[in-house]
Amino acid sequence: MLTIEKSHPRQPDAAALLDASQAMMRTLFSPEQNHFLSHDALAAPHVTLWRARDGDAALGVVALADMGDYGEVKSLFVTDAGRRRGVARALMRAAEDLSRDRAHTHLRLETGTGLDAAVALYQSLGFTICGPFGAYGQDGSDISASIFMEKPLEP
Repeated sequence: MLTIEKSHPRQPDAAALLDASQAMMRTLFSPEQNHFLSHDALAAPHVTLWRARDGDAALGVVALADMGDYGEVKSLFVTDAGRRRGVARALMRAAEDLSRDRAHTHLRLETGTGLDAAVALYQSLGFTICGPFGAYGQDGSDISASIFMEKPLEP
């Protein structure tokens, strides 16, 4: 049975999922094009992390950063064993619910070119392409491989 629960990025199975996500991103994008947060940054007070489990098996993670008037989805990752089982949708629902509870006007995210399944998932959840937001690009980071998406949230 799938359960979604809050977790901590240093909790062993959550950390292993984050490590796997970051390793995959490193194979797909240059260091300048990677915008994932470190485990320490994901432990910040304004970030909430969830872990998806089926029994003892950790299947995925997602984080939501409270950016004031909007929430930013960070580090969505689902294992091969968790794919096509609704894990990503359940994790995204947890992030969206908290974002609504915090009266955010939008839910936003940055993903990468070539991550077609992720983009298709986000579009199916109501996200549309938008321009860069926050510090993306303004901080000198390379956003050439980035796709920015947002979803307006009604109260």
